[in-house]
Amino acid sequence: MDSEQETLPGAKDEPDTLDLDTLESHLWEAADILRGSIDAADYKNYIFGLLFLKRVNDRFEEETEEVAEENGIPEEIVKDDRDLHEEFWVPERARWGHITAQETDIGATLNKALEAIEDENDDIAERVLTSVDFNDKQRLSDATLDELVTHFSKHRYRNADLEDPDIFGRAYEYLIRKFADDSGKKGGEFYTPREVVQLLVECVDPDPGDRVYDPACGSGGMLIYSAQHVEQEGGERDDISLYGQEKNLNTWAIGQMNMLLHELQDATIEKGDTIRKPKFVTEHDELEVFDRVVANPPWNQKKWNKEWVQENEPYNRFEYGLPPKNRGDWSWIQLMLASLSETGKAGIVMDNGILFRSRSEKKIRKPILEEDLVEAVIALPENLFYNTSSPGCILILNKDKPKEREGKVQFIYAEDQTLRESGVQVFEELSNQNQLTQQGVEYLAETHLTGREEDHHSRLVDLEEIEENDWNLNVPRYVDTTEPEEPIDVTEKLQELNELSEERRKTHDELGQYMEELDYR
Repeated sequence: MDSEQETLPGAKDEPDTLDLDTLESHLWEAADILRGSIDAADYKNYIFGLLFLKRVNDRFEEETEEVAEENGIPEEIVKDDRDLHEEFWVPERARWGHITAQETDIGATLNKALEAIEDENDDIAERVLTSVDFNDKQRLSDATLDELVTHFSKHRYRNADLEDPDIFGRAYEYLIRKFADDSGKKGGEFYTPREVVQLLVECVDPDPGDRVYDPACGSGGMLIYSAQHVEQEGGERDDISLYGQEKNLNTWAIGQMNMLLHELQDATIEKGDTIRKPKFVTEHDELEVFDRVVANPPWNQKKWNKEWVQENEPYNRFEYGLPPKNRGDWSWIQLMLASLSETGKAGIVMDNGILFRSRSEKKIRKPILEEDLVEAVIALPENLFYNTSSPGCILILNKDKPKEREGKVQFIYAEDQTLRESGVQVFEELSNQNQLTQQGVEYLAETHLTGREEDHHSRLVDLEEIEENDWNLNVPRYVDTTEPEEPIDVTEKLQELNELSEERRKTHDELGQYMEELDYR
């Protein structure tokens, strides 16, 4: 296999610094190599695995050189002594030089390399990397894999070569978004737009020392942004503890790799069905609770295990009642409430139907409101998400409301592209969908955190008024969203009528003249 890498492992010449734009383009070109061989929705599984494998290899080579230079030990000795490596250990069969040397059975070589990385590193447990099979020769020929490995050899992924230390995490997010674009509805199952994630996390505002939990974590974006939020506020990204659970095996693996590429090795991401078997329980078999809970769970889930819950639920998570078996939204909301500490706050992205649907869902919504657990409802613009054009909403729950918010719910209407009073542009229209602007995210978060009230945009509403509206939380019931009618200038309209009358008279005279000329009687 020919390698086009500018600087092979061990060489001393320095390659150009790798910037984000270059890396993003390079990784997306890898998807082009796979086009026609596999479905677009599956690109991520192969590219993320190779990205991670190449990154681990390059960092292993870099650490080998650093340790050898610091201790005056030959590099070959350092390379083969795992005790001298603080980060990932890469055994011989998983090293990039071994992979690029293969001309046949490249898929089997990649499978064995990824398996070896898992076997030798405790930070990568439970088959994170081997959830995809490179040795599927009906879909991936040696020629395609040879081209893919050669492509990944073009750049070096050492720390010293990176323009930004978080470049992999940012490129990873870019690829997840691009894969969601490319695979349409199916992509939206594991990706929540970054701007929506940012808004939700800013609203729940995690602090250093908090334990943050996502019961439907997908690729882990909400947990990662929670750590970044703490860092942006002056703390360290590892000052909070991150926990997540994901049912889909491939998506769970992506979430694990996403944490590692963001250098959040201490995050705990479990796999499994959160409703049937929550993984975060105490040694006394009680449900663990968290300071912040964040999620974008499945909307209107058709089969959410209602029958199982009725017969087996061991943790009393659904004390307010059970929603219909073909619409599980309020099961997720209750699950998150049950996972909150006594001072905890939660943010959840949901379909707007949870706000106003009646019958069994209203029976759940009413006592949750009566117990003053709902702090805010944010009505989002339509067409933000990949798997639906529905507008959706963010529901903020709080078990420890500030005194000035007690007995009230804040309603925020964010469906206008530009806010009438402040002139803030909330979202922009892209070719395929809408996207919240950074200005919009910041303004909406500030509106919530400060309790700001603004005509046509936000209002704090007493629970008595909500009760009068039969516990309906639809935002336009409480915020005036109607378009103002333009005032009529009577004098101007009368002048327009006079002008039209004069034009009519002239036309009538001209018509009469034509008829006379034609001798039409």
